[in-house]
Amino acid sequence: MDIVKGFPATSNSSSQLNVHNIIKHAARNFGRQEIVDRKHDGVLFRYSYLDAYKRVQRLANSLNSLGVMVGDKIGVLAWNTHRYFEIYFSIPGSGAVMVLMNPRFTSQELSYVANHAGLKLIFVDEDMLPIVETFAAECETIQGYVILTDKELDDLETGLKPVYSYEECVRKVEPVYEWPNIDETSASSACYTTGTTGRPKGVYYSHRDVYLQAMMYALNAMMSVKECVFQIVPMFHVLGWGTPYAATMAGAKLVFTGRYSLENLDELVQVLVQEKVTMSNGVPSILRALLNSLLNMDPLPDLSGVRFLCGGSEPPLSMIKEYWETTRAEIIHTYGSTEAQAIVTLNLPKPWLDREFSSEEMWEQKKKQGCVVVGLDAKVVDSNGKKLPHDGKSVGEILLRGPWVLGKYHDAPGSESQFTEDGYFRTGDVGAIDSEGYLKLTDRLRDLIKSGGEWISSVDMENEIINHPAVLEGAVVGIAHPKWEERPLALVVLRKEFRTKVDKADIIEHLGKRFANWQLPDEVLFVEAIPKTSVGKIDKKVIRADYSDIYTR
Repeated sequence: MDIVKGFPATSNSSSQLNVHNIIKHAARNFGRQEIVDRKHDGVLFRYSYLDAYKRVQRLANSLNSLGVMVGDKIGVLAWNTHRYFEIYFSIPGSGAVMVLMNPRFTSQELSYVANHAGLKLIFVDEDMLPIVETFAAECETIQGYVILTDKELDDLETGLKPVYSYEECVRKVEPVYEWPNIDETSASSACYTTGTTGRPKGVYYSHRDVYLQAMMYALNAMMSVKECVFQIVPMFHVLGWGTPYAATMAGAKLVFTGRYSLENLDELVQVLVQEKVTMSNGVPSILRALLNSLLNMDPLPDLSGVRFLCGGSEPPLSMIKEYWETTRAEIIHTYGSTEAQAIVTLNLPKPWLDREFSSEEMWEQKKKQGCVVVGLDAKVVDSNGKKLPHDGKSVGEILLRGPWVLGKYHDAPGSESQFTEDGYFRTGDVGAIDSEGYLKLTDRLRDLIKSGGEWISSVDMENEIINHPAVLEGAVVGIAHPKWEERPLALVVLRKEFRTKVDKADIIEHLGKRFANWQLPDEVLFVEAIPKTSVGKIDKKVIRADYSDIYTR
């Protein structure tokens, strides 16, 4: 897109939007605000923004002593902790690039990321050392490993060399650092896609990207110094959706989860209630598990005023209602991607819709992904690239453009087709935008089911399955069929108390209230678990591979 130059401004354009200025601002204005970290043994560690900023500066000084130069790429494999929070500012602020590494990637994917990025160092949590040891020998450029631990190095067992102690690096240097004035268009951090359609692809965010996205997020999510923000989304996933930066910019109290397991979130829920959390975020599977733990508490906590941003996939309406009816917590639907730095839309209420819609219509409205946030452009186009009207009915591919939306992948020949000539990113998501600006996704292009020349939305069918009171999780995919091209297959995980009481006919009858007979799945399989990607989404690629011959046997 061409840039038109107007009359020159008189502003000081040498001042750059650098990431480190966010924590510098928080330490100056909100220095006494608390940061809480749930350590591996469950003990809560507490310090302040001012304490954190001193350690951030110490870490930046230690990077220089480790030979880190401007433009170097530094990998990070860690859980949501206060140390990871410090790294978020120290590495980018020094002029290096923080490369987020997903511990749920395979060793082959992790070694590919390390070599593709050209990592110089890896910062790694102590209990993730075995993961690094599986791929370290394949890495060509790594010169050392900084271990995030409370232990002495001599007490750790690892074959990695050379290794450095994070705490020792922080202790032995001064708590004052002279930050370089890095060009704001320089990369501050990078996240690699999950690689569901091939090798992971690198998305490199500039300082400007991160700074502007944090401002937008804090504004649109109405964050303030009065908030207590619980960082549940993994910080290795799209910068934790940008939440640590936005919360720091707003001066909010921050609580970090540490390591946790989806199978047991009771301790996390206790922290959520004890610390009086007002805002958090997560994918539907995490929020569902949180709700299950909340419902087991006696007494049931009152979470009035608490907001959970939910993204990754569409949350079931039944779950949104249950949160509200049992705890008074609100689920706010959001939509985004790695390529758009996570937050593209937020489903926030508009007062005139409250007046115009019935209660049931308002619940249906909450299923939509929401309005596009300030700073971004979005449009829906047909197969010929023609823009479709915002009538809520015209369905096409969603295209995005904006200052923190990807312009190209890093060193990824062959990916050029995902970008239009006028600067839009092709998301691969299908949906419609209504006259109020609310986006409603129908499906991923690759997940739409084409049966007999007609399209079936797998997402809509999944959500209807999950609305059945006996269902815990559901997934729908299109499987090759000799007559109809594709037919739907449904995988269902039942709640324990219903596992001997519900069968295929019950699910089909439930779906039949909303879907036509020809749309209903030919098979409904009851399973113990549904395959997930490294970021908690349903892995439809794996399901399609596992059941590829179910209709051709």
